[in-house]
Amino acid sequence: MNDRYDVVIAGAGPAGAQCARDLATRGYDVVVLETEAEDEFPRQSNKSTAGTFPSMMASFGIPDDVVMQFTDSVVLESPTEHYVREQPGAVLEFADFKRYLVKDGRDEGAEYRFDARVTAPIMEGGEIVGVTYNGDEEVYGEIVVDATGPAAPLAKKLGVVDLKRENHAIGIEYEFEGIDIDRPGFADLHDAMMLRLDHEIAPGGYSWIFHTGEDTAKVGLCYIQNDHHSRYAKDGYTIDGYLEHWLETDPRFRDAEKIAGKQHRGSAHIQKPGRLHTDRFMAIGDTVPTVDPLWGEGINKCMQSGRVAAVAADGCLKHADLEPTAENLAVYDTLWHRDVAPNVDKRLLMTHLLYLAPNERYDKLMRDLKRLGDDTLADANNGDPLAIARLLDLEDAPMLAQFAKQRLAPDFRSLLS
Repeated sequence: MNDRYDVVIAGAGPAGAQCARDLATRGYDVVVLETEAEDEFPRQSNKSTAGTFPSMMASFGIPDDVVMQFTDSVVLESPTEHYVREQPGAVLEFADFKRYLVKDGRDEGAEYRFDARVTAPIMEGGEIVGVTYNGDEEVYGEIVVDATGPAAPLAKKLGVVDLKRENHAIGIEYEFEGIDIDRPGFADLHDAMMLRLDHEIAPGGYSWIFHTGEDTAKVGLCYIQNDHHSRYAKDGYTIDGYLEHWLETDPRFRDAEKIAGKQHRGSAHIQKPGRLHTDRFMAIGDTVPTVDPLWGEGINKCMQSGRVAAVAADGCLKHADLEPTAENLAVYDTLWHRDVAPNVDKRLLMTHLLYLAPNERYDKLMRDLKRLGDDTLADANNGDPLAIARLLDLEDAPMLAQFAKQRLAPDFRSLLS
């Protein structure tokens, strides 16, 4: 096998595979090292709810045959209220989606090595020049990309990322059949992706039902293991316990049964990234991290981060005399903050505010959204301070005071700046 490439990528998730697709299309020699065995891929890394939107499908040329169900709406639920927004989407079969990215990248010329666990960077003159994998095997590249997610074996050793334990989000999901998709007293979830804010079910987080056709759906929950979770948590409950509690108490699951072999667990970090790159190196996807902090959307964000990393690599590699130094790769940082995660500061602050609110406030939020309409939610979701202000009222003063006490005043002021 070749041991020298233009780009070496660790990790075959959406970020790494998309970066490889783009680089191979441009004619570069690229190799992707993936921990899992090819005949099982992606059994261990099949961790996403895989909800996405037409913009992602179109931008990255994703075929319809990896879609389980096209959806027409997004539903937000609270303990006693719900709000429906008409918005087309798609729930992917995540394993098929990941396998498609690998196949398409290979068709463009990317090389994949499975059963290849990356362990450490190879350093020369203080710069990364390659990686070791499976203990003593080596491969070299002009540029190295870490797309391994929270494991981040390269980014951590290079001091590029510092993933904090208090920002660690965990999630669990099962696929079910026999769900009452249109239960009286609840929103009709036919062709819908539903997110529920309810501390009884997901303290300091949210739960979901993504319709996948007929009476089947993906059902799960996640939360960040921080003080917001602790404030509402039940003693002795694990994340599995919360999911079982929801299944036992929600009448929509009365006749539901888990589909064998369709259990998924995952994790990500919800925090502002520090550095994104250094000499000859970039960190992408959930290694950074990249997942949207407010609603947990990760596929499109990861794909975008892989794409802008490919743009940065191309900017150096196409000029034979331009070394991929940190300075010359800085366009990745610029594009990441402009295109991948604009308003990241405001969205993180909105996340803290949202999960600090009690259940009663979630009910009022749903009523406010119905009254104010779709534009307000869309604008607030994009970080518009006036839209955010319209969703706040006087009764939020104690919560805002608590939030301001927990956060530095300059950070809080930046929410409305």
